[in-house]
Amino acid sequence: MSIMRDNIIIKLEDVHVNLKSNVEVVRVLKGINLKISANKSISIMGHSGAGKSTLAMTIAGLETVTEGKVFYKDKPIHNLKEDELADYRSKNVGIIFQSFNLLPSMTALENVNLPLEISGNFIDDEKGTKLLESVGLGHRISHYPHELSGGEQQRVAIARSLISSPEILIADEPTGNLDKKNSKEVIELIFKLQKIHKSTLILVTHDKSLADLCDQTIILDNGIIL
Repeated sequence: MSIMRDNIIIKLEDVHVNLKSNVEVVRVLKGINLKISANKSISIMGHSGAGKSTLAMTIAGLETVTEGKVFYKDKPIHNLKEDELADYRSKNVGIIFQSFNLLPSMTALENVNLPLEISGNFIDDEKGTKLLESVGLGHRISHYPHELSGGEQQRVAIARSLISSPEILIADEPTGNLDKKNSKEVIELIFKLQKIHKSTLILVTHDKSLADLCDQTIILDNGIIL
């Protein structure tokens, strides 16, 4: 039976990722085998340094695979060239970072539209505005990041992650820089929009209560799935 008939959107086969530090090569992922179903939510848990973010960024095509294979809808992405990986990301992956990663010189709307601008696609102000409205920021489209609270900046980042209608939504510790109230609101928003947009959510977290909201949880320890 093929991957597509199984409704598997991402598949990793014996994936190893080595990262170079100043003094040595660090084996971060050590033979990961994983299948992720389309339209589902999966959490990645583990202690600091376990390889959670590296695994998520490998799926996003932002980390280079040392050994093994990564497939998106039965198509290999582990051997793509950098421009091909950029195309894969721009069309299929939205990423929400812990640190928001908004450009200070751009308005909320301009930040939301940034992925379209980078990929050379048509800038759709109407879609960007609707996404900001969907995260409760329709009245903030012309505001700059320094004029927004942390929770509002993360909402802009969520809207930005959805501008290209990605099938895969990666949230890497999305509440790490937020207080308890904003964390709850942001998580509820992410899950709500994931269902509306029918995307596959990959949530990197150290918080078991957040992980339990997902359809599936994997636990990493020292680069290995337990």
